[in-house]
Amino acid sequence: MDNDASGFSRPDVALPDASRWLQAVRVLAPKVLYGLRLWIAVCLALYVAFWLELDNAYWAGTSAAIVCQPSVGASLRRGAARMIGTVVGAIAIVAITACFAQDRVAFLLSIAIWGSACAFAASVLRNSASYGAALAGFTAVIVAGDELGMTGGPSGDAFMLAVTRASEIGIGIVSATVVLASMDLGNARRRLVSELAALAAEISHRFGALLVQTDLTQADTRPARHALATRIVALSSLVDEALGEVSDLPYRVGTLRAATEGLFVALSGWRTAANCLEELQEEEKRQSATILQMYPAHLRWPLAKSLWSGHPDTLIDVCRGAGRSLVALPVDTPSLRLLADGIAQALRGLSQTAGALTALADPAHAVSYRRRLHWYRPDLLPPFIAAVRVLATLVAIELIWIATAWPNGAEAISFAAIGLILFSPREAQAYSEARAFTLGLALAVVLAATVRFAVLPGMETFVGLSIVIGCVLVPVGVLSLQAWQTSVFKSLAIFFCILLAPANIMTFDTVQYYNEGLAVVAGMGSAAIGFLLVPPLSPAARVSRILDATLRDFRRLAAGRRRDGLQEWERRAYRRLADMPSTVGAGQLARFVAMLSMGSTIIRLRRLARRFKMEAEIDTAFAAIAAGKSGTAISYLSELERELRKNSNGEVEVTTSLRACAGMRAALRTLTRYGGYLDERGNWSSWPP
Repeated sequence: MDNDASGFSRPDVALPDASRWLQAVRVLAPKVLYGLRLWIAVCLALYVAFWLELDNAYWAGTSAAIVCQPSVGASLRRGAARMIGTVVGAIAIVAITACFAQDRVAFLLSIAIWGSACAFAASVLRNSASYGAALAGFTAVIVAGDELGMTGGPSGDAFMLAVTRASEIGIGIVSATVVLASMDLGNARRRLVSELAALAAEISHRFGALLVQTDLTQADTRPARHALATRIVALSSLVDEALGEVSDLPYRVGTLRAATEGLFVALSGWRTAANCLEELQEEEKRQSATILQMYPAHLRWPLAKSLWSGHPDTLIDVCRGAGRSLVALPVDTPSLRLLADGIAQALRGLSQTAGALTALADPAHAVSYRRRLHWYRPDLLPPFIAAVRVLATLVAIELIWIATAWPNGAEAISFAAIGLILFSPREAQAYSEARAFTLGLALAVVLAATVRFAVLPGMETFVGLSIVIGCVLVPVGVLSLQAWQTSVFKSLAIFFCILLAPANIMTFDTVQYYNEGLAVVAGMGSAAIGFLLVPPLSPAARVSRILDATLRDFRRLAAGRRRDGLQEWERRAYRRLADMPSTVGAGQLARFVAMLSMGSTIIRLRRLARRFKMEAEIDTAFAAIAAGKSGTAISYLSELERELRKNSNGEVEVTTSLRACAGMRAALRTLTRYGGYLDERGNWSSWPP
C-alpha cells in the first residue's frame, strides 16, 4: 500500500483490487455451489445404491449428475420427466423382449424402431416433455444392451434388468432432488416475473416513445420489435423451470399463457399504430394529437419497469380504461380509427400481461384465465428426419456388431442411441453438440482411467471414494458453467461416474476398461456421424416451411374453409412463431407478421360485414386473396370501402363503418406490400390438405 507525503496510507490504490476480488467471488460462488451440489448428489446416490447392493450403482450416480442442473426448477422438471421416461422405456423393453424372445433380428430391429419413434416424439414435444420422450427411447436401448449377448440376442432377464435399472435411475433422481431442495430454494418465479416485467416495460416505453416521436418510421422500430419477439419466444425455457420449481404454477398455466400472449398482442398493436403514423395525411396528423395523448403518460417513463415489477396491479385499470376510451373515441377518418384501435390493442395486451403478472407475483391472487386445449399440428418433416436418422444409424451399428462380434458392441449401441435421441430436438445445433459430447467422453475416459487405476486401488472407504470424486466433479461442474466449451465439460461431468464404475467390489481390468471406453466414444461418435450424414433441416428451410404452412392456413381462412375465431387463429400463429429458428431474418418475420395481422383483419371484417349485410361482397374479395389474385382483391376492397362510407348513417353506424373501413384499409396496405408473396404459390385449391 502506498503512502502520501503526510505518512498516511492511500486506500484508493487497494480498493480497486478488493473490488475486483469481490466481483470475482460473486461471479464464481454460484458456479462453485453448483459443483458442490453435483458432487453431493452423485455421492448420495452412490451411497444408497451401495447400501442396497445394486449391481450397477454407477447408473444411480450418473442419473444424479444428469438431473442436477444449475437451475432448481429445470432439475425438478427434468427429474420428473426422467422418471416417467425411464418407466415407459423399461416397460417397452420388457414388452419387446416378450414378443421377440427367440428372434434376434426382430428384437434388434424393434429396438431401433422404438428408438426412432421416441426420437420422433422428442422432436415434436417441447422442453421437459421432449426430454421424457428421449429418456423412454435410450432407456430401453440401455436395458437391452445389458441383456444382449456377444452377437446380439435377448435373454430371459429383461424384467429384472428393467426393474434394477429403473431403481438405480430412480435413486439418482431422488438423491439429486433431495440435495437440490435442501441447498437451493430456487428463484425461478422471481426471474420469470422479472423478465416478463422487463419485456412489458420495454414495450410500453418504446411504444410510448413512438407516439411522441411520430416521425419514426417502420424501419426505425421494426428491429426493436424483432428483438422483443425473440425474447418473448425465449421465455418458454424459463416458464418450464418455474413450472418445475413452484408448486402452484402448474395450476396457473393459463396465467402464463395470458402473460406471453399479451406481450404478442401489444407488439401487434404497436405494428398497426406504426403503420398508421407512417401514412397519415397532414390534416390527420394534426387530429391525431388527441389520440396520442390518451396513451397513459407513466407508461412512457424509462423507469416504468419499477411499476411493472413492483405494482403491476395498478396498471391493469390504467391500461383498460385508456383502451376503452380509445375504442369509444369518435374520429373522422378510417386511418385515425385504425390508429386509435391499434393503440387500444397494445393497451389491451399490456393490461392482460399486467393481470397475469399480478397473479404470478401473488400466489393468493385469484386466477381468471381458463386453461383451454388448442389443436396445433407442428411441422412433421423434422421429426420424421430424426426418426429415419436414428433407425438407420442404430441398424448400421447393429449390423457391424453382428458381423465383427465386437464384445462391447452393446455399449456402442447404447451411447449412439443416447446421442441420437437426446440431440435430435436441437436440429441445427445437434451435430456440434454430439461432437462436443464425444470429445467430453474421450476426456472422461482418460480422466476416469487415471483415477480408477492410479488412485482407487489405495482407497478402502466410501469417504475416500467421495473425496476423489469431489476432486473431479466440483471443478468440472464449475467449468461446465463457463462460456467456453460448455458441452464438453457437461459431458465430462455426466459420464465420468459411469466410466469410473465404482462398485462394492472393484475390478481393475485395464483391457476391459479400454474396450468399454472405446465403445462409448465410438457410439457417441457414431451419433455425430449420423447427424452429419442425415442432417436436419437448415434454419432457412425450417423458416420457409413455417411460412408455407402459415400461408396455407391463411389461404384457407380467406376462402372460408377455416372458421377460426380470433383467439384460435392468433394462438396458432404465436405457436408457429415460437417454432421459428432464432436466425429468422427480418424480412421473413415481417411476412409472417403480415399474414398473422391479415388473418386477424379477415376475421374481424367478416364479423362487421354481417352488420351491414355485406357477407357476399366481403367473401368475394377474400376469395380473390385465397386464389392468389391480390390485385383483384384490392379492387374489390377499395370499392367496398367507398360504398360503406357513402351509405353509413347515424353516429353508431358511422363509428362501426369507420372501423370496418379501417380494417379494409389495413388489408389494402398489407396486400399492397406483400401481395406478390401472397400470390406466388398459386391457387389454394391445388394445395394438399
